[in-house]
Amino acid sequence: MENRTARMTFLIDPRKKQLFEEICSQQDLTSSQVVRRLIHQYILEHAGSRELPGWLTTPAASPKTQ
Repeated sequence: MENRTARMTFLIDPRKKQLFEEICSQQDLTSSQVVRRLIHQYILEHAGSRELPGWLTTPAASPKTQ
């Protein structure tokens, strides 16, 4: 995981948030871990011809060990 962090704030329907957190909990993951994974995958899938840094393209450790 990166050494520095930045905060991202977004709005979500409360029912979706509740369900999302329940599912994350059942998988022994935090919602932040899952959102980071989703963002990482989205970048990889939609970067197009952009040159991505090595820290982004190397396989990440399992979220449970982060």
